[in-house]
Amino acid sequence: MALSRKRRPATREEAAALSSDLRLRLIRMTFDRPLTNKELARRLGKDPATTLHHVRKLVAAGFLEALPPRAGNRGAKEIPYRSTGLSWQLDNSENVVAVGEAMLHAFLGEVADIGLENVEQSRLVVTVDPEELKQRLASLMEELAAQPVRPEVPRVAIYLAVYPGD
Repeated sequence: MALSRKRRPATREEAAALSSDLRLRLIRMTFDRPLTNKELARRLGKDPATTLHHVRKLVAAGFLEALPPRAGNRGAKEIPYRSTGLSWQLDNSENVVAVGEAMLHAFLGEVADIGLENVEQSRLVVTVDPEELKQRLASLMEELAAQPVRPEVPRVAIYLAVYPGD
């Protein structure tokens, strides 16, 4: 979906980093609160070594930033990571298949984690100019993305797909 705000093309390294559903989930999880590798691994039900591999790829590509170390349990040094917001500044149209597949798998993984009963869904086939629809939806997504994080407001995730209805 072409977005209204001017975006730059993703580099090869950035596109590769975004073509993993696990890495997309890590970016989302650290959007409004920094989390350590151990916290990320626990939330994803993954081995910390596996998540650290993905965290390092995201840091190298600029999608996550390491914050100053903090003391964890028993005084161990922990490094929290936070999303930089870079993924929302990129145009992935050249890598739409790889990134799109990762987005779909990230969505399915998140739904599996929270349970389908906690997902509000709707499906509709309409007669509308596809480009006009994409532009209007992109405008709404941009508006929502520009809102500041407010801790008192619940977070929600949106997965949006537009495809031929025939």
